[in-house]
Amino acid sequence: MTRVKTLGLWGLLYRHRVAYTYIAPFYVLFAVFGLFPIVAGLAISFFAWNGLDPMRFVGMQNYLRLLGDGMFWKSMGNTAFIGLIAHIFILGGGLVLAYILNSNLVKFQNGFKTVYFLPMVTSSVASAIVFKTLFGLNNGLINVAIKSLGFEGIDWWGGNGDFVKVAVIVMFSWQWIGWNMVIYLAGMQAISKDIYEAAEIDGANHTQVFFRITVPLLKPIILFTLIQSTIGTLNLFTEPYILTGGASLLGGTDNQAMTAMMYLLNKAPYGNNLYGYASAVAYVISAIIIIVSLINMKVFDRDETAASPARRKK
Repeated sequence: MTRVKTLGLWGLLYRHRVAYTYIAPFYVLFAVFGLFPIVAGLAISFFAWNGLDPMRFVGMQNYLRLLGDGMFWKSMGNTAFIGLIAHIFILGGGLVLAYILNSNLVKFQNGFKTVYFLPMVTSSVASAIVFKTLFGLNNGLINVAIKSLGFEGIDWWGGNGDFVKVAVIVMFSWQWIGWNMVIYLAGMQAISKDIYEAAEIDGANHTQVFFRITVPLLKPIILFTLIQSTIGTLNLFTEPYILTGGASLLGGTDNQAMTAMMYLLNKAPYGNNLYGYASAVAYVISAIIIIVSLINMKVFDRDETAASPARRKK
């Protein structure tokens, strides 16, 4: 201990110089391509800058402007609505599918895993083009099916824009349900079979096993997928952009499919050159992700704390 104190920081660095030399490339690359953009983006958010002219310091003006920007809050509302509805199917559906595959209720499990996970590895652009065709007004397969039942076809992209979000939610759910299914399935397979066998001996049915054993034991993994889904939802861009035409970042009819990321990129660099304002938008979105993640962690921690005394009483 005395010798370590005598060496000091620089002495320790020199003593372990070979090890630090090997790990240095990672930290150098992270500092240049990770840390620097984060710090630079935060600094730019306090300036008015179009990317060419000299930067002009405006303090908190970009953030104050953001608070009163109705289009920003509309994009956040669209994002929240799409995310909440889609994740009923993405998280809930993924959990149910994983339980079915884990409980041997179906045969050819590897085939089902491949089918459900295939959308995840398929190009988002290619998938969006296919879904845009499926939701076509005249010749889209979905409208053809609706008309065959005697109903009038739906104008998914036009009208007052009420159905734009529905199309985005359907594609978003289809693309990501398999990803969560695989994560949940891995978690379920780590649960001891003895627990399920004991529940079966006690006469528990599949519904009781699912809600009283599987879901409680998967809470850490469910928390992980919730946080991951929050980040993914606020980064939602490709699906609504391609589905609404790919010609602009305005989100189709009445901006009904404009997401937070589309709004951000519309400010800079694709729509306008408001780099300072766009940086402020990016940091507000980041703050929302952090807040929602902390709330999720707090809620799950409270549930675990409340459940612990009950377990001890038993």
